[in-house]
Amino acid sequence: MGNKAEYVGIGYCSNDHLAVVPFIPMDTKVQMRRHAILGGGPAGNSTAAAAALGKKAAFIGTVGDDPDGRAILSDFAAQGVDTSAMKVRQGATSAIAYLWIEEKTGNRSCVWTREGLTELSSDEVDLDLVRGAQVLHVDGHQPQAAIAAAKAANEAGVLVNYDAGTHRDGMQELLPLADLLICSEEFILKLTGLADAEAAVRKVYETYRPKVCGATMGVKGSMCFDGRDFVKMPAFQVEKVVDTTGCGDLFHTGFAVRYLETQDLAECQRFAAAVSAIKCRGLSGRPPSAPTREEVEDFLKSRSA
Repeated sequence: MGNKAEYVGIGYCSNDHLAVVPFIPMDTKVQMRRHAILGGGPAGNSTAAAAALGKKAAFIGTVGDDPDGRAILSDFAAQGVDTSAMKVRQGATSAIAYLWIEEKTGNRSCVWTREGLTELSSDEVDLDLVRGAQVLHVDGHQPQAAIAAAKAANEAGVLVNYDAGTHRDGMQELLPLADLLICSEEFILKLTGLADAEAAVRKVYETYRPKVCGATMGVKGSMCFDGRDFVKMPAFQVEKVVDTTGCGDLFHTGFAVRYLETQDLAECQRFAAAVSAIKCRGLSGRPPSAPTREEVEDFLKSRSA
């Protein structure tokens, strides 16, 4: 690629079918209010959001040579994400997801599949792309490739941003490689066996010694610890939530982007919370629902006035 990427994502990307419905049906039928087909996936969303925030972004992952795969690549290109390091699997079926979004609350249910898409091997990763970045973002998918990339990032002084949302194979090797280890509340409680999120964050920090360990807790906000400061940050209230898809993915993006500029936990969490809150205005975790830097700064100014 001509220009070095500043934010490199590696992991899961999919073609998402989103349906806004009056209620999420079970053993009955309901008419959709809205329908859209858009790119998705935790690391895919995070990387596209980084591009929206002004970072040169690239994604490393896999797609099939099918219509869904072409749509995934096309969406990335339209969102300013370089896909030259992605692998297209011949004869394979690309990852897809179906999401039902409750019209009144924006809450959603998601089912997804990778079909028979072969995961990336460690020798399929463009390590030069990783070494030249500011941030490597991993979501736990493509574990062997992610571990190789994270090791290269550690050696090159590239910030490893681990969105630890779901327990997966390979995570025990990824955890000690993370600089920003922000987990979902469910993930960190399961990992530690504790019932209290703050105690879990402190325990995981002591175990793995990342630069920052934290937990995201949805509408309850976030908490982060860097060995010195422990900061709890509420989520911003949003008047009309259209869709919560991607809120967690984009929190990680916002936190990492702001962490490059300031290591102040409260500032990073507040910025990340704003990115997530603005995202709620639209469907999916991708642009234009994912905000620009100007939109985030305007939002923060309006909330501090």
